[in-house]
Amino acid sequence: MMSRTGSSDPSDRFEYLQTLVTEFQDTDSEEAKEQVLANLANFAYDPSNMAHLRELQVADLFLDMLTEENDNFVEFGMGGLCNLSMDPECRHVILQSGGIGLVTNCLSSRREETVLSAVTTLMNLLTPSSRSAITDPAVLQCMLRFSLSQSPRLRGLAAVFLQDCCTEEQVARAQRQMQGEQTAVGIPLPGNGDPTDEVR
Repeated sequence: MMSRTGSSDPSDRFEYLQTLVTEFQDTDSEEAKEQVLANLANFAYDPSNMAHLRELQVADLFLDMLTEENDNFVEFGMGGLCNLSMDPECRHVILQSGGIGLVTNCLSSRREETVLSAVTTLMNLLTPSSRSAITDPAVLQCMLRFSLSQSPRLRGLAAVFLQDCCTEEQVARAQRQMQGEQTAVGIPLPGNGDPTDEVR
């Protein structure tokens, strides 16, 4: 398996990725699907695979996983999207497919890895046309709560989001709106707003 995936021949690489996608579609085993999703998410980290993954419409497969009940499907799908969202063409596909809403919903996950991937993906998806949706007050309130998280990674990433994606005025407005409110508007937060410490 490693020799196939490590091949420098583009046709071999495409064939292998196509086999993975076909396996995902054909198998009834959740465990097998999880393994394939994890593999595809890892391959999405390598820029040399982007053209193949676009041709195989893997972004749509990952997006479909975000509404699954299986938390592993959601985590791997979100991780894969996070990797794909660094590619301009994949970013366009994700935005055109309503990805912002699906990714935003993952901010309420109890899995820290899923939430971290969702925050990073939103930052990667930021464009002049998507800015208003990504910096929606409900999202900013969520980030403000994450910035108080006990998790150093989540706290730090939320701070970067607030600094890089928003104006000071937007942050101040979200802070004012949060005063007196127990939950972020439109986003049900787990427990005290911190994803639980699940096995990663």
